[in-house]
Amino acid sequence: MNATTAEPVIDLEQERQEILKRYRRLLRAAKPLLKDNDAKLIKKAFNTSAEAHKNMRRRSGEPYIYHPLAVAQIAVEEIGLGTTSIVAALLHDVVEDTDMTIADIERLFGQKVARIIDGLTKISGIFEYGTSQQAENFRKMLLTLSDDVRVILIKLADRLHNMRTLDSMPRDKQLKIASETIYIYAPLAHRLGLYAIKSELEDLYLKHVEPEAYKDIARKLRETRLARDRFINRFIEPIEQDLAETGIKYIVKGRPKSIYSIWNKLNKSKKPFEEIYDLFAVRIILDIPSDEEKAACWRAYSIVTDHYKPNPDRLKDWISTPRTNGYESLHTTVMSKTGQWVEVQIRTERMNEIAEKGYAAHWKYKGNDTQTGAGIEAWISQVRDMLETATSNTDKKTAIEFVDDFRSNLYSEEVFVFTPKGDLKVLQRGATALDFAFDIHTQIGAHCMAAKVNNTLVPLSHVLQNGDQVEVITSNRQKPSEDWLRFVVTSKAKTKIKDLIKEDNRRYVTDGRDLVQKKLRVLRMEMTNEVINQLRAYFGSKTTDDFFYRVGKGHIDVQELKKFKAEKEARENRQNKLSTDNIQDGKTFEKELKKIHGERADADMLLIGEDMDKIDYTLAKCCNPISGDDVFGFVTINDGIKIHRVTCPNAVELMSNHGNRIIKAKWTSQKELAFLAGLRITGTDRVGLVNDVTRVISNELHINMRSVTIDSKDGIFEGIIKLYVNDTSHLETLMRKLERVQGVFEVVRFD
Repeated sequence: MNATTAEPVIDLEQERQEILKRYRRLLRAAKPLLKDNDAKLIKKAFNTSAEAHKNMRRRSGEPYIYHPLAVAQIAVEEIGLGTTSIVAALLHDVVEDTDMTIADIERLFGQKVARIIDGLTKISGIFEYGTSQQAENFRKMLLTLSDDVRVILIKLADRLHNMRTLDSMPRDKQLKIASETIYIYAPLAHRLGLYAIKSELEDLYLKHVEPEAYKDIARKLRETRLARDRFINRFIEPIEQDLAETGIKYIVKGRPKSIYSIWNKLNKSKKPFEEIYDLFAVRIILDIPSDEEKAACWRAYSIVTDHYKPNPDRLKDWISTPRTNGYESLHTTVMSKTGQWVEVQIRTERMNEIAEKGYAAHWKYKGNDTQTGAGIEAWISQVRDMLETATSNTDKKTAIEFVDDFRSNLYSEEVFVFTPKGDLKVLQRGATALDFAFDIHTQIGAHCMAAKVNNTLVPLSHVLQNGDQVEVITSNRQKPSEDWLRFVVTSKAKTKIKDLIKEDNRRYVTDGRDLVQKKLRVLRMEMTNEVINQLRAYFGSKTTDDFFYRVGKGHIDVQELKKFKAEKEARENRQNKLSTDNIQDGKTFEKELKKIHGERADADMLLIGEDMDKIDYTLAKCCNPISGDDVFGFVTINDGIKIHRVTCPNAVELMSNHGNRIIKAKWTSQKELAFLAGLRITGTDRVGLVNDVTRVISNELHINMRSVTIDSKDGIFEGIIKLYVNDTSHLETLMRKLERVQGVFEVVRFD
């Protein structure tokens, strides 16, 4: 067959050499871990994967086998996993992308590898209307955690490589993958103690979602590096002199915080980069036998505080009581001679390896240290409890609810409390006496009516503090109530309370279903899954059972179904517009767009402004996008297409749970339209200031204002102005002009 277009010539021999080079690099990294037959098994897995993927390429044009090799390399080098994981990493995409089955994998590589790969394989098949495929994938992956935590560790290695190679993906895929990463994979890495991977995932998220902010911070870090190094060297000089005299081997290094954590700090504090002092931490790593670790770390702490005054509120001792993910370290914040706060972290080589490699590293030391890893074991058994509850429950929660519950457990700090007999219990920070009761046993929680904390009677909602001793008081007459869900924080307590209430409430669900069925019959509407789902979304219920329950309880009046029918018909009657009622995902919508746009380059993109008369879309109220903002479209179940800003507070959740509903969108020229935007202005108060601000808005730029609120206190004013602008450049011009008004300190846009 003659090629009509010249494609780049691929040197297959050169590629083969590169594949072998990468394979040998993997074997070199794995060598210290290999036992008797391991090298042969890895070779067999490599050959199987290379053969299965031989005709496949990644989006970048590279041979597909580069990806499994890279995932295996990360698993060994950056997480410290062994042969079983290397084999599973090499084969992790084989079942999904080729004709090979899980049964084939089991026959060739054994049951363990097959189970891990089954946990890593995405779910295929049709999904119930209104569910989220990503959430189902997360649920399947997390369920496998009960058997083998390596599923999640390999998944994190897979995600890290995908994030490192995200440049070759289209923008909508970049947003979806990056959002999933920040939503669940970075918190998972944090919870498993993989701090290096967690930081890199967060940085890569920022690099792709907010590239300008990322580049700006990276540039400023480069520019200030020399000054920072000079400061750190002066700071650690006296500490190093004293440490050298003790005879302990040590390394002291300054470590800048990650770009993502600096970006977070800038957003929270609303201060410029130059005014953020704790951009770095100093880490002291001691090389010491494990039985002398604790004393040596406190000795180093004593040396630091001989030279610099510590902040007593900022001492964190995770050596005496490690975090549940195995993290051990001593943290203090001290005042330098130049008046800057500096965080100092003191730990040993062993603690540092666990901090960097997390879960996998702690097995290495498990033989001689029962404390390391005990916390993470407790966490995994807590996860197992949660997973078993979620799956054994006949009235199963939706995958999205499940993932939300799981996420709430990931980033939580801990609180250490004691039973009356002195047993230590580790709970999520913010846990109440009722959380404690459910942690002991479901029945104790269900009948808990009060508690004694340090011998003082307290209510169920009492928040526990470190070191509290708690005794639960029960009564057989006590029953769980929905009110309890307001103050419990642990997912175990939440899940158990919901289950107990559901048992009680099942009859309301049945009553509600009957009422809805009768009303729909009167309205001549068929009770299909689609209609029920639309009703659920219309009344803002999370699940269909929740909707029926609210009807059965009388919270929703069935007469309101008339209004639902009228609005549904009005939508269906809109003329000359693409109906979005039957479009449930981005791909279907893109096909429809291509029919409307024809053969143009941006045919699969929603053109905001140009497409208004052909497609039903609205601007999301949660972030009020304006022309020029970086935006995406989202296919809702009941409300047509919504346009959101990429930086919208809801964007990460939408893209994580419903990535298949994301569509590409961009602004087209539409100067005649006005968009609502909000500005917050702060500064020093003076006579005539309000007059000057409104003159710039109305007279100079002829902008219509919707509302102005100005609050002045002790010589400082804060103004909130809502106004109509054409696009982002129009808004930026206004912000620059307002910043020049005498007395104005800062002008920021808010959602």
